[in-house]
Amino acid sequence: MALPSPNFGDRRGGGRPELIVIHYTAMPSCAAARDRLCDPAAEVSAHWLIAETGAVEQLVAEEARAWHAGAGEWAGQGDVNSRSIGIELANPGDAPFPEPQMAALEQLLRAVMARWNIAAEGVIAHSDLAPDRKTDPGPRFDWRRLALQGLSVWPEPLDPAPPADPTAFAALAQAFGYPAAPLDNLLQAFRLRFRPRATGPLASADMALIADLAARFGQDGDFWRG
Repeated sequence: MALPSPNFGDRRGGGRPELIVIHYTAMPSCAAARDRLCDPAAEVSAHWLIAETGAVEQLVAEEARAWHAGAGEWAGQGDVNSRSIGIELANPGDAPFPEPQMAALEQLLRAVMARWNIAAEGVIAHSDLAPDRKTDPGPRFDWRRLALQGLSVWPEPLDPAPPADPTAFAALAQAFGYPAAPLDNLLQAFRLRFRPRATGPLASADMALIADLAARFGQDGDFWRG
């Protein structure tokens, strides 16, 4: 079956989908986002696009390498495009994600995770793999909702919480999967996903959560595989 986006290639080095990366489109409408994701001149794409209404459209075959992740890495490995499935959610970047869209995402995630044997740890944000340049899907995206259904992960704070230590936080973040990045960028990416209402400098609450994530999912570079 021919799919609408020409912006894809072969997965490099024998790569296969091991991650699912969730994005928002940051465009005024789903139609505008679709046009861009299918425009050869734009050189961007994703495997799936989900409209605010919950309509789901496949733009690139899952076996192919879509151009959605850009520069970045996760769990110490780059070329995320060669080892991931990209899902774009139509959202301007500052709006809630409607219930039909979230329900459609959950259904799609279950199917993709089953097809490629991807565990909950492998469902990540665009901001996770590129904390120095990306913020999507942003603070309004409900990661805990996904985690409660086994479609992502959610931390339980370690008790007692480790003291706020920038060096330790960076090490724990990298153990979980984040790339090396300035502390401010790492903390922002972490909070966008796990503490979206938090502000201010690094706190013991951040340390308690990242320590749990690193302890449960950071044993080795293959932690996301089922």
